[in-house]
Amino acid sequence: MIRDRGRIKWTSMMLPEHVKMLRDWVREDTYEQIKEMDEQQLELMNNVLSEAMEFNQHVTITHYGCRNYEIVIGTIHYWDELAQKLHIVDRFEEIHRIQLKNIVDVRLSGES
Repeated sequence: MIRDRGRIKWTSMMLPEHVKMLRDWVREDTYEQIKEMDEQQLELMNNVLSEAMEFNQHVTITHYGCRNYEIVIGTIHYWDELAQKLHIVDRFEEIHRIQLKNIVDVRLSGES
């Protein structure tokens, strides 16, 4: 039976800089690219955001941040028109400031 140690046997022959570069390269493979939105999706998201702000409903917002997609669930507290940011308060009373251009999906949540 052959016992192969995988990467362990090769890293002893590499410089530490090369090992770091390989680890960074593997990490970069998990990064996601931001998706382009069309007019119809933007209009639908605008309607959902308007309804959520008017009736103080919970929303689930998917946005692009830190090279990955993240989900925030909460109520819209404030919309900063100058900075083009939404201020969302989640159930733990934390405030999230999300750029409008980074929002990919908005849905009304079933929570009250």
